[in-house]
Amino acid sequence: MATLTSVAALVCLVLLGTLSGHILLIPPMAASMALVAGAPQLPLSQPRNVIGGQIVSALVGVGMGLITHSIWAAAIAGGLALGAMLLLRMPHSPAAATAVIGTMVTAGQVSFVICAGIAACILVGFGILRSLLRGTNYPTYWV
Repeated sequence: MATLTSVAALVCLVLLGTLSGHILLIPPMAASMALVAGAPQLPLSQPRNVIGGQIVSALVGVGMGLITHSIWAAAIAGGLALGAMLLLRMPHSPAAATAVIGTMVTAGQVSFVICAGIAACILVGFGILRSLLRGTNYPTYWV
């Protein structure tokens, strides 16, 4: 069931990425889905962490990209995103990659952040679907 819901979720993200032009969101979201489907009880897999972590990281990355699009800035954005997630009590390690990618976005920064949020919500939705189909508990908590 984890494999099927992961495939379905990621196919939905390919559609979202194709429509929005933000196809590079797929790799960090695939890592997020691996946590949601494979280890749904972990704190990193909970909706607050998945959705909040991805949005915060997208904002950090896009913010860094407003200064420069260098690979050095992307590396710094990944670290800053982790700090921001920890400060806000919503750590989600795959989201650091979203910050790195966000730094490189040269057009459509607002839509990048929106797409990251929508994509994370899709993942959580498929996590809930998986839970319903298996009779398990996901999420363990919301906030």
